[in-house]
Amino acid sequence: MKIVLPGGTGQVGTLLARAFRGDGHEVVVLSRRPQPAPWRGVAWDAATLGPWAAELDGAEVVVNLAGRSVNCRYTPANRRAILESRVQSTTVVGQAIARAARPPRLWLQASTATIYAHRYDAANDEATGRLGGDEPGAPDAWRFSIQVARAWEAALFAAAVPDTRRVALRSAMIMGPEPGGIFATLLGLVRVGLGGTAGDGRQYLSWVHEQDFVRALNWLIAHESVDGVVNIAAPGPLPNAEFLRTLRAAWGQPVGLPATRWMLELGALALQTETELVLKSRRVVSGRLAAAGFEFRFPTWAAAAEDLCERWRGRGVVELQFS
Repeated sequence: MKIVLPGGTGQVGTLLARAFRGDGHEVVVLSRRPQPAPWRGVAWDAATLGPWAAELDGAEVVVNLAGRSVNCRYTPANRRAILESRVQSTTVVGQAIARAARPPRLWLQASTATIYAHRYDAANDEATGRLGGDEPGAPDAWRFSIQVARAWEAALFAAAVPDTRRVALRSAMIMGPEPGGIFATLLGLVRVGLGGTAGDGRQYLSWVHEQDFVRALNWLIAHESVDGVVNIAAPGPLPNAEFLRTLRAAWGQPVGLPATRWMLELGALALQTETELVLKSRRVVSGRLAAAGFEFRFPTWAAAAEDLCERWRGRGVVELQFS
């Protein structure tokens, strides 16, 4: 089948394009600056209709990943770019689907597990989870992220596409060994002895192994009765202290220097990013996938960390198994 990936040039898009192409599907990536790749690239501006829209006519699946990176300081200009890039791209994908003579049967839309409240007491699933934004003492940056996530999903569900099934992918942190991803960043700290507890270490980190992320999307493509919001997160979120201790054990690093909150704030300022990724408690699980019988290949962080560390070292299996 034909699968179109708007905004598919980043790490997640490349992961999906490689996996879908490996399964024999036709893959088209929409990008502002198409680059040579094993799949076809088509130019778009992520904001207005153009010749690229013809790629959606007759495609079976659209996976929209477009949006400016949030790895930056939340200045007014960056906030505007983060919000507009997500809402505009989602809106224009909806317009292209609405105009298609043969619209895609499925629209998978990137969202984020960050939409849920900062909490320790219980996990957030799709049915009982609390959306965030009004937690007492929540930093302004956290509230902004949730406003973005809400607007992102609202643009998806406002689209007039009655013949296309829509799923908002509230994804946790996708863990893969490729350079530039969150796992590479965390492992880099561990390798030099800096991967100790961040803050008080109580904040939960929700994650999903990249193979399970791809498998979950394939499962959603196959199960036509599922629509709406779906969490993509492994069933074992862990407090920061335990998560990093497990990663250190997988790598064989006995030392992990802790970082206090003020140290993290100073480091984020130096790196021109925000501390939300580290300090907000994201305790999220995939209630709908679990209820439907989806089985994670890596349900525990210990097993996932061992696999990712082995692959980082180059001793793992080269050809990944996504099916």
